[in-house]
Amino acid sequence: MAEKSFHVEVVAADDRLYSGEATFVIAQTTSGELGVMANHEPLLGQLVAGGFVVVVEEGGNRRTLAVQGGFLSVTGEAVTILAESAQWADGIDAAAERAAMEAADPGSDEYNRAHSRLVAAEHTAK
Repeated sequence: MAEKSFHVEVVAADDRLYSGEATFVIAQTTSGELGVMANHEPLLGQLVAGGFVVVVEEGGNRRTLAVQGGFLSVTGEAVTILAESAQWADGIDAAAERAAMEAADPGSDEYNRAHSRLVAAEHTAK
């Protein structure tokens, strides 16, 4: 039996990063990590600064984004990620982000950005 899919949009302040069909989305919100499948109850969540979002596409391809705050909107038919900023994890250098975290003050924007990128890169490597 084929998995049910739903529409996903990922939009950052400066770019539309994704528009397509997915079977599963994982997002880090201020209330905890959240998994969304087709026909999920409607909700609005705040994304954590220094978090990540995983989109499992209809064909099974798993894509991860480093996300810097924003919101997650879920309806029965679609998921929209409105991020302050976001970057695909496949282009992230984990060693450089580890070094950036070590150089930054914990909790600072620089630290959160590096943490987000590092965690997203690690999820992509799985």
